[in-house]
Amino acid sequence: MSSSESDGVTLSVRAAEKGDAGRGVARIPESVRRRLGILSGDAVVIEGDASTVAKMWPADPSTPDDAIQIDGDTRANAAVHVGDTVTVRPKDKSTIADAERITLIAPPGLSESQRRTAENGAAEKLRNRPVRSGEQVRIEGIDQQPLRVSDTDPGGDVRITSATTVHLVTPGDGEDGAKRSSASGSVDRDRGANGSTGTQASADPAFEAQSADSGPSSGVTYEDIGGLDEELELVREMIELPLSEPELFRRLGVESPSGVLLYGPPGTGKTLIARAVANEVDASFETISGPEIMSKYKGESEEQLRRTFEDARENAPTIIFFDEIDSIAGTRDDEGDAENRIVGQLLTLMDGLDARGEVIVIGATNRVDVIDPALRRGGRFDREIGIGVPDEEGRREILEVHTRNMPLADDVDIDAIARRTHGFVGADLDAVASEAAMAAIRDRPTEADDRREWNRNPTVGKEHFDAALASVEPSAMREYVAESPTIDFSDVGGLEDAKQTLRESVEWPLTYDRLFEETNTDPPSGVLLYGPPGTGKTLLARALAGETDVNFVRVDGPEIVDRYVGESEKAIREVFERARQSAPSIVFFDELDAIAAARGDGHEVTERIVSQLLTELDGMRENPNLVVLGATNRKDQIDPALLRPGRLDTHVFVGEPDRAAREKILAVHTDDKPLDDVDVAELAAELEGYTGADLEALVRDASMRAIREVASEHDPETANERASDVRIERRHIEAARTATDRQ
Repeated sequence: MSSSESDGVTLSVRAAEKGDAGRGVARIPESVRRRLGILSGDAVVIEGDASTVAKMWPADPSTPDDAIQIDGDTRANAAVHVGDTVTVRPKDKSTIADAERITLIAPPGLSESQRRTAENGAAEKLRNRPVRSGEQVRIEGIDQQPLRVSDTDPGGDVRITSATTVHLVTPGDGEDGAKRSSASGSVDRDRGANGSTGTQASADPAFEAQSADSGPSSGVTYEDIGGLDEELELVREMIELPLSEPELFRRLGVESPSGVLLYGPPGTGKTLIARAVANEVDASFETISGPEIMSKYKGESEEQLRRTFEDARENAPTIIFFDEIDSIAGTRDDEGDAENRIVGQLLTLMDGLDARGEVIVIGATNRVDVIDPALRRGGRFDREIGIGVPDEEGRREILEVHTRNMPLADDVDIDAIARRTHGFVGADLDAVASEAAMAAIRDRPTEADDRREWNRNPTVGKEHFDAALASVEPSAMREYVAESPTIDFSDVGGLEDAKQTLRESVEWPLTYDRLFEETNTDPPSGVLLYGPPGTGKTLLARALAGETDVNFVRVDGPEIVDRYVGESEKAIREVFERARQSAPSIVFFDELDAIAAARGDGHEVTERIVSQLLTELDGMRENPNLVVLGATNRKDQIDPALLRPGRLDTHVFVGEPDRAAREKILAVHTDDKPLDDVDVAELAAELEGYTGADLEALVRDASMRAIREVASEHDPETANERASDVRIERRHIEAARTATDRQ
């Protein structure tokens, strides 16, 4: 931090907090606030290559003393990028008047209803915000595209109030639009070389052209990307610096990067990052969707590629973005003639990129291993950046982005939702927010007057997010999640020792992570549940997933086995890869003995599966948030190498329940049932030798006998009317028990 004249401070630009996007806020550290002698809410002048005004708010104490946080619009108005320096000065309150009227130019394509909504909501959304003619603003929740302030009444720096009249015009409004937008209007001249001084809707052709273009007008800024700060910084280094400071690379004597490959599961934000960087550096943005350029005519696909690169050079600086690049740039082989030609053309074009660094290629894929190796060397795709599944902090940021304009009820806890959404990527969390809003709409009042009132002031509550979370599955797990467990340990009778062991193996590493770190203790990597059939091994695994609220990948052993060489091993690899991406996860192998028989005694396929399992289990030490559960009633059949310490090292015997356990199991299965003259404790004492599955079947059979008596005596309508009279009596249980004993 350094002084720039008596009343200014030089600060380094940082991206704004996610919730500040579109609010015209500048957050500065407390030490800078005291130095400038201003209070929260006061206006400040920010001078970069251009000059703009913003409202000052305090920054988080963790923010460095030489930093200022401003959003994408404010950065554009000051003509600076993240990492640049600006001079911040206090703004004399007497020089900011309350605006009576402002005129905004919207991008083309805005419908009449959108225009009316924007005009009605703009004064409220922009209230207390200082603006200047020629600046861009964004009305969050109304349109993602930036709007341009055409003119203000009075002129100069003004503050928007609830009494300010807002007019919205588009470049195609013609004379009427021009009259509306130029009805008043001195133009503030205190702008830098890059500031606009136009006063009419048609007087800003650069903005009009940009709005009509498919490139940076996407309006995506760094504040619209949550949970990817580290990845975003890596992309900025590779893309933003070469485009904004090409001279720096020449002075260093190195060529600027040619391309960046973004890879990771679908929905993690690869395309969003590319668009945000293009928007921030004010570069043209050319998108190539892999499948779209494929043509049945020889040479046409290559021609489209050449034309795209030529357009990029003419409109430089340009970012060329290949979405799903794996569909056109897979590994070359003898059979794919068309694909081979496209890859060859792409290699030639990337090698021919101008060393000035004004054209950069970004590729995005969720199948990085299938891309031709020739593309993945230095000088082509210089860096590969993994865009992974966000952690809890990342999910919180993403939820803040998607709910910042949502009227949330007081009972909505974003932190709690972030904790519950393991494995959710950005697209999933967007779907959760949208589904919660739809649930709120479905729950709105039915009475006309009440509904109109709700429509004016809608709210989205916790119950709506609960409904959304129940209906949206994490896409990174969708292929392998056989179920989303809704039970926990309270639904499992007995088995207290097994429950405690599972808690220590799975819950404790997540809950007491600091204790494990301080004692340098590695949590168990695998647990084997073994015991007779029907004792509750599978139920325990499902309940554990429900208890810990982590992702649950269930793999039935026999489903893995495939007669084709390599397919079974590939299935195992994919299961573990998906679980790693969505950690914390539980991978549950039911009937483990079917795929992990002792080698030398079994089939060649199972031997290869065992080898693959050993490899994956050994690799799990790098990820403490991944636990493998196995269940079997034939422990002696499993290969000993799987059962040694460091693999499935915790063995839990799940045996036949004792009397106390049988009583708890019966209590679980008879809860909410209309019992009559049934003593659960007495019944448990009589059922020695029954497993949990046997007890569940007994209670179900007794219930069916009670239902059968009513159904056989009455027609369906009468029987349903008398449903409340049904009772499960001791005689029904005895009859079911007799039938079971006979079997």
